[in-house]
Amino acid sequence: MTEKVDLVITGAQVLNVLTREFEATSLWLKNGQIISNLKDEPYEAAQRYDATGKWIVPGMIDAHVHMESAMVAPSELGKVLLKHGVTAIATDPHELANVAGTAGIQYLIDDARQTPLDVFFMLPSSVPCVPFDDNGATLHAADLRPLYAEPEVHGLAEVMDYGAVERGDQDTLAKIRDANAHGYHADGHAAGLNPHQLNVMRNAGLDTDHECTTVAEALDRVKAGMWVFLREGTVERDVLGTIGAVTEANAGRFAFCTDDKTIADLMTEGSIDYNVKLAIQSGMRPALAYTLASYHAALAHRLNDRGSLTAGKLADLVVLDDVTQVKVARTMKNGQWLASEAKTQPLPFTATRIHQHATLAQLNLPLTTGHVNVIGVQPNHIETDHLVCDVPVTDGVFQPDLQQDILKMVVVERHKNTGRVGVGLVHGFQLKHGAVAGSVAHDAHNIVAVGTSDLAILRAIDQITTTNGGIAVADDEQIIANMPLAIGGLLSASSYQVAAKQLATIKAAYNQICETDIPFDPFITLSFLTLPVIPTLKLTDRGLFDYDTFDFVPVEIN
Repeated sequence: MTEKVDLVITGAQVLNVLTREFEATSLWLKNGQIISNLKDEPYEAAQRYDATGKWIVPGMIDAHVHMESAMVAPSELGKVLLKHGVTAIATDPHELANVAGTAGIQYLIDDARQTPLDVFFMLPSSVPCVPFDDNGATLHAADLRPLYAEPEVHGLAEVMDYGAVERGDQDTLAKIRDANAHGYHADGHAAGLNPHQLNVMRNAGLDTDHECTTVAEALDRVKAGMWVFLREGTVERDVLGTIGAVTEANAGRFAFCTDDKTIADLMTEGSIDYNVKLAIQSGMRPALAYTLASYHAALAHRLNDRGSLTAGKLADLVVLDDVTQVKVARTMKNGQWLASEAKTQPLPFTATRIHQHATLAQLNLPLTTGHVNVIGVQPNHIETDHLVCDVPVTDGVFQPDLQQDILKMVVVERHKNTGRVGVGLVHGFQLKHGAVAGSVAHDAHNIVAVGTSDLAILRAIDQITTTNGGIAVADDEQIIANMPLAIGGLLSASSYQVAAKQLATIKAAYNQICETDIPFDPFITLSFLTLPVIPTLKLTDRGLFDYDTFDFVPVEIN
């Protein structure tokens, strides 16, 4: 008796990730799985799909992403990613976890269940990212352990506190052991680490990194035995600078990730499909690029049921009209064509509120000589330059220096109403008047602001407090644009279309007070200037932090 199958797809060039070549063959599907990738089989198909002239690749996988950076709920994010051929992501929910602890993680898991997109949660390892961060929650190994009961949880996310690993911090090591005990692995975070330090990470059981910015760094990680996730986010534009590390011989150690990308950029550029496009434009064979985008990400995360179009694997696949331009025609998830968006809305979230009482007096920056340390923005990168400059001083306080483009930056603690306010200086935002403030500030997610006057800075901060989180742009007299982020001060409770429109509005408002269109995203760039585990100068609510000395430093140089 002839075996019956649900669907046969014929006529296409199908990627075999095991040979890294496209083959003229067929795909036979039954019960959401591929049962054969041979051209001819003695099966009777209930449906046939003629894909002549098209290419088929496995569903793409984002190997490391903080979904909160999209600024929409997981259920909304899924609607966009599936259109771009991404069928699974490995996410680190440490943004909302830093705000709301396990309640934040559980919210993301619950909301993600509304989307066909497979969302694999790597439990946040560093909440807070360093002991001196003033975030909203602290998560120890014992706090995370119960979450392994959730089927979506698949390991431990990037361990960012290298110092904790080096000194053998017992809680950090317990988190790694717990992941291994459940059959999963632990991601690394090796920003700025040398080969000796990479071995320290490897000896602790950490086996991936996504922080490479150069070919040399990528190759160091491969030599250390790590999986390397080549990253292209809204700010972390690293694919072009690292893709040269990949050869036919070592490609098996590389995959793609986005890390942090706004919903607007996901809609216009794409997700992992954009990484693939950049790789192909850089000279990589399309078959190899799509293999990195699927199979290698699956291998790195031990996702043994997907990543290749071979017998026994999930029928997650993407039909392409153009293989080099990465033009997605159709996406299939679990054997079903995705014809329309799921009609869902984000789940409500009420676990947190903005608490702060900053005053104008706290925004003062007393100076004597004006010889100062300044955070230098690197456009489209999250690392910063450590600048030493001379700035104007009037009546013993800093004055904005528009000529040198050195402005005041402020971080206000917003979780526990401690009253802590850090004040520093930053170069690169090109504001001519007004200010911008946001409640997205990695990883503690306090309020961060930059502006040309204290009044405008405080006006923007107060607006965010009123809306219980968001991004606000102020001129010298009023708020001119505002994007509420009601879910923990990080995510919009609206649809992805509304959120993208609001992002465009606040970007236009920023251009208005900047009087030019700067070639990088100012909001997500500002949000990373508070992250002390990324080189080099950063600002927290406790003051200016120097990554190289791993200690706080004064703004003024004595």
